[in-house]
Amino acid sequence: MDSKEPGTIERELYIEAAPEIVFDVVSKPEHLKEWWPDDARYEPTPGSTGEIVFGDPDADGGTAQFAVVEVIPPRTFSFRWTHPAGEVAAEGNSLLVTFELTPRDSGTSLRMTETGFREMGWEIAVLEEQYQEHVKGWDYFLPRLAPYVATLRTRP
Repeated sequence: MDSKEPGTIERELYIEAAPEIVFDVVSKPEHLKEWWPDDARYEPTPGSTGEIVFGDPDADGGTAQFAVVEVIPPRTFSFRWTHPAGEVAAEGNSLLVTFELTPRDSGTSLRMTETGFREMGWEIAVLEEQYQEHVKGWDYFLPRLAPYVATLRTRP
């Protein structure tokens, strides 16, 4: 569901679990790091700041700044990320990711949207590269979400 012009990434998936469970998995750092980053350090409350870590930051990995924007259990969780260290996350210096959860049948419909690429002020080549990196990233990581949720249902 991506437009040809880099601007918004949208993904939808169905997860066989209650919205409350899915909400925890997309909002709490201890769950997030099981399907997306290698580590996550933040409080899942509006205004909280922290970081997420991919790989080993001292090797070929990296750290991204993370700021929680909206927390409405079990419906919406949004955050801004990729803003420069020491700056407050805002439109124009960060990307906004929103997870919207809707009960459907015996599970949850999850809609993920990432916006803000054009507002970053990047040259077109950088914009296209960043956009494609994020498309590839979400295409890799989002399919890991449902299998992780399934492991939670089988735990005692």
